[in-house]
Amino acid sequence: MVERVDFDVLVIGCGIGGAGVAQALAAAGHETLVVEKKEPAAGTSSRSSKLIHGGLRYLETMELRLVHESLRERKIMLKIAPHLVRLIDFHIPVYGDMKRGPWTMRAGLSLYSLLAGFRKDSRFCSLPRSEWDDLDGLRTKGLRAVYRYQDGATDDALLTRAVLASSIELGAQHSLNTELVRAEWKQDCWQVELLRENKTETLKARILVNAAGPWAAEVAQRLHPAAPCPQVALVAGSHLELPGALNKGAFYVEAQHDRRAVFAIPWKGHTLLGTTERPYSGEPDKIIPSQEEIDYLRTVFQRHFPQADSTPLTSWAGLRVLEDGKGRAFKRSREVLLPIDDAHNPRVLSILGGKLTAYRATAERVLATLAPSLPRAERKADTSTLRLPEDKSRA
Repeated sequence: MVERVDFDVLVIGCGIGGAGVAQALAAAGHETLVVEKKEPAAGTSSRSSKLIHGGLRYLETMELRLVHESLRERKIMLKIAPHLVRLIDFHIPVYGDMKRGPWTMRAGLSLYSLLAGFRKDSRFCSLPRSEWDDLDGLRTKGLRAVYRYQDGATDDALLTRAVLASSIELGAQHSLNTELVRAEWKQDCWQVELLRENKTETLKARILVNAAGPWAAEVAQRLHPAAPCPQVALVAGSHLELPGALNKGAFYVEAQHDRRAVFAIPWKGHTLLGTTERPYSGEPDKIIPSQEEIDYLRTVFQRHFPQADSTPLTSWAGLRVLEDGKGRAFKRSREVLLPIDDAHNPRVLSILGGKLTAYRATAERVLATLAPSLPRAERKADTSTLRLPEDKSRA
C-alpha cells in the first residue's frame, strides 16, 4: 500500500520538456509539481533556432516518423498558439557546387509535402530567375535554382512560459529557483529533499520525471536508487544575431566546408544565424560560442550574402542531448529517449533529447508510459486542442 503522497508526479526541470509534461499530467487530472533551479527556459529552451518545423534535413537520415510527427505537431501549434507560432517563407538556394542538386531538393520537398498530408501550408515552388535579385542580396553567381516553402517560427522562451502557464491553469504547481538535493525511494514513494531560497523543504511523490536536459545525468545521481540514464552526448549549438533584417523570409543554406545546413532567420528586426554542432564536455552552465563557431557561421553568411554586415550584435550557445555514438552529430538521430526503471511499474523516467516542435507529443508519450503507476483521475483537457494562454503583461 502506497502511503499518502503530496504529488502524483514531481517534474524536475522547466524547459519545454518539463513544462510540456507538467501540462500533459495536469490536463489528465494528476497532482503535479514542476521545480526549476533557475527560471523557465533558462537553458536550451531559450537558445534554440526558434523554429516549429518538421525537420526537412532529417529526411536525409530517413527519420520519417520524426518528420511526420513534427509536421503534425506544427499543424497543432498553429491552431493552439497562433499568437506564438507563425508560418514564414523559407528559401533554399541551390548552387552548382553543392552536394544536393535541384532534383534532390525537389524530391526532398515533395516527400516533406507528402508527410504533411499535401496541406496548403506544405506546398513549395521554384522561384523564377526574375525574382532572384530581390532575395535580400542573396549571391546569384553559380545559382541554379531557388525553392520556396513554409515552416513555423516562434519565440522558444515565450512558448515555454505559455505551456507552463497552461499547466498552472490546469492545476499544476510550480516552484522556481528550487533545486533537487536528493530523493530516496522509501515506503513505496519518493522522499524528496528540495532547496529553495536557502531553505530545505521535503515532500513525497509517487513518480519522478527527470526533465533536466543537459543536467539530466547529474540529477539522476541524486536519486537513490539512481535513475536509469543511458550514455548520451552533449552537443553545443551556437547562434549569432546579426544587424539587418531579412525581408523575404528565412534562408536554408549549405556550408561549403562541411555541407551542413545553416538557417538565416528574421528575428526581432535582425537576423538569427545558426546553428553549429560540436561535442561539449564542460559544465552545462558555462556553455558559450567558441571563436571557431563564430567564424564558421560568419563565413557561411558572407558567402551567401556578400553585401550584408556579418558583425555579431550578440551570440549564444545551447546544448542538445543526443544519442552517444560515433560519427558527426549532424547525422545522429533526433529521436527523444525516455528511459524508465520499470516498464510495468515506473517510478522514475528521464527525458533525453527531443525537439522543441514535438514537445507536446513527447509529453503525451511520457503520460502513456507512466500510466501503470498513476492513480485514476478525471481528465480536464486535451492538449491538442487547448489554446495556450497569452502573456497579458506583454500586451
